Amino acid sequence: MDFTRDEGQDAVAEVVVSLLEREPARDMGLWPKLADSGLLVVALPERFGGDGMGLLEVSALLTELATDAVAVPALPTLGFGVLPLVACAPEHVQSLVLPGVAEGVVLTAALSEPAAPFTLEPKTTAELGGDTVRITGHKVAVPYAEEASWLLVPTNAGIAVVDAGADGLTRTPTPVSGGIPECTVRLDQVEIPADQLWPVGLADLHRLALASIGSVADGLLKGAITLTAEHLRTRHQFGRPLAEFQAVAQQIADLYVVSRTLHVAAVSANWALAQEDTSQEHRERTDDDLEILAYTVTAELPAAMQKCHHLHGGLGVDVTHPMHRYYSQAKDIARWLGGASFRLDRLGARCSST
Repeated sequence: MDFTRDEGQDAVAEVVVSLLEREPARDMGLWPKLADSGLLVVALPERFGGDGMGLLEVSALLTELATDAVAVPALPTLGFGVLPLVACAPEHVQSLVLPGVAEGVVLTAALSEPAAPFTLEPKTTAELGGDTVRITGHKVAVPYAEEASWLLVPTNAGIAVVDAGADGLTRTPTPVSGGIPECTVRLDQVEIPADQLWPVGLADLHRLALASIGSVADGLLKGAITLTAEHLRTRHQFGRPLAEFQAVAQQIADLYVVSRTLHVAAVSANWALAQEDTSQEHRERTDDDLEILAYTVTAELPAAMQKCHHLHGGLGVDVTHPMHRYYSQAKDIARWLGGASFRLDRLGARCSST
């Protein structure tokens, strides 16, 4: 196993860093700039004007954006949308949805239902009637649903691609911790062409979403620790930098250990998922890595962010200071994953089944 970034991944990361150095926006104001820079086409197939890259390049992009806690729909568009569509959607669906991504079209996926995060058995129904399918269901915690043009909707009959403006689809904004908007989505007999529903790919959608969330978590913690370390280096108490106090130094050292643990979990899971090995043994190992990553994110990331806040003192809770952007995004993605107890149960079930 070699987790070292190759030239393609380094090039993507360098473009992101260069863009963030030039552009001050860290919200939707940056989204058109991302489109203009060509970063959104990294994972698009070449037949749609893309670079034909894959998960590892998207991972590098998401990690670098998260290092600055950028609140744009890169995660749902690329991790929940483009990558799963390229991996398992029929050609005509790809042709319908993917070309718009280069122009900044937002994609997202409705991965969770009430009390069922990342559900493997969706209660959302798809009823076939001639050349159309009618979809009825209730989805929660759908990121950037109001901004999205297309939604990937898991149903009891497969994954459906739904036009966000379709009749019968209602998007209700829900409270969030910070700058990443999300909605509850209700579908009431929403009609789509039958060829926009395909019966396979839910497991792949979940795998790619988990890997992408892990990359974002990795970047968020890296950026928060960098911010915290700089604060401790420059903030003085009793005539000394805070970093020189033993208790403070021990806490930042603990945070570094957590950050490296999360980094290894994220990189190894993404690397495993990106391999072309189709054997059952490799698939099971990859699923183990992804479950470990999901648990690490939910158990360690919010706690680490809380400690970063503590080390900032009152400054960290001021909304004019960037620390709140890291903490809020970390809380939201941990909630999307279902929380630490849920993920521990999932991980334990895998261990007991083997």
